[in-house]
Amino acid sequence: MLNRTKMLLPAACRKPNGGDAIPHLQETTDKAHMAIAMDHPVERWMINGQVVGNRGVVNCPTVMSDPMRKYFPAVLGRGPELRLRPHRPAISPGSRTALMARCSFLTTRYRVGRSSRGMPTSNWIAYAPTMTRLRSGAKSVIRYVPLAVIPYMSGIEVTVAEVQRAVKKGHRGIVMLVEPSQNLEGLKHFNDPYWDPLWATCQDLNVPVHWHAGGGLRLTMPRWSGYTRNQEQAMGPSGGFSVQAQFIPNLIFSGVLDRYPRSKWVCAETGLGWVNYILEGCDHEWERRHLWTEGIVTRPSELFRRQIYVDFWYESAGIQQRHNIGIENIMWESDYPHSTSTYPESWQFVNRTLAGVPEDEKKQLLYGNAMRVIWPVMYGGMRRQVTSIGSLSSGRGSGQ
Repeated sequence: MLNRTKMLLPAACRKPNGGDAIPHLQETTDKAHMAIAMDHPVERWMINGQVVGNRGVVNCPTVMSDPMRKYFPAVLGRGPELRLRPHRPAISPGSRTALMARCSFLTTRYRVGRSSRGMPTSNWIAYAPTMTRLRSGAKSVIRYVPLAVIPYMSGIEVTVAEVQRAVKKGHRGIVMLVEPSQNLEGLKHFNDPYWDPLWATCQDLNVPVHWHAGGGLRLTMPRWSGYTRNQEQAMGPSGGFSVQAQFIPNLIFSGVLDRYPRSKWVCAETGLGWVNYILEGCDHEWERRHLWTEGIVTRPSELFRRQIYVDFWYESAGIQQRHNIGIENIMWESDYPHSTSTYPESWQFVNRTLAGVPEDEKKQLLYGNAMRVIWPVMYGGMRRQVTSIGSLSSGRGSGQ
């Protein structure tokens, strides 16, 4: 979710100059466009005449007034303005946030791209300078970490050129589809050599490829109309972690990791409890089938620990398995401002999930691994600023 909604979504979003292919807000009274039927007009994002998401204009239920986090703003400007700017590591008493840095994943309508056929390349390319302006407006530029979206449909040369341009503007990674051919007709399978120039570019620039939640992979259960709003929102995130369990084995057995051994792959909203099973399963199949004779020369669990990163925000079971998974491959997230976020009680969750974890390992999990992977230059400076986890959490107020 983007940090400052009003800055990135001006009134012009309601009147696009580039036609229907430009994502824009449109007023509607059609109840088919509403997850919860309302008797008054609402706004919805539209691309090429199709509604993209029926829950609201911004995915920020955590900061709405409903403690059950069921609702999304129905009209842009009538919900809360999201102003989550990075703060100093040593925070003052009563502060509600203790963020040292923030990684920005783009919202679904751009990331998944299911309605994006015909979207002009300029629309994708406009994103990078927009995020650069947002980043330059932050109190501490180095701590705001935008991730680039790429123009999938414009050819691999244009895609690679946009990644190079975005990185020069300060982006520290790209957001990628798990299986492009499933989302956009005409695109090649993720494993196809067509994408190799993209992987080579990310490796050469030392920027990770990021997958946000399911990464556009269509493996969800059909929605049941009998669910309450609470039940529906509980079922989705609880079962969503299984999606990553499908595409990480594909990445491992695709041969991409062996061909690009310095590339890095970061997963957001993954959780940890499932990872050991996948690693053991991949190792078992690799051994039984002698896959080193077919180009997969490195043991899957070694590939994972060398190049793949996952995260946690409330579970304890995965933390107990951290050394089996790889303690250098785990990052913390708050998932703000989504419904599953630990905000505004993140420090309570951190203290609970990391109870008994040594101080040096806490540093790794909470910020060290993320800085080392996403922004190596930032890593050394932040290590010097933060001497202990206590310096972050003391006087934290509600906590982010």
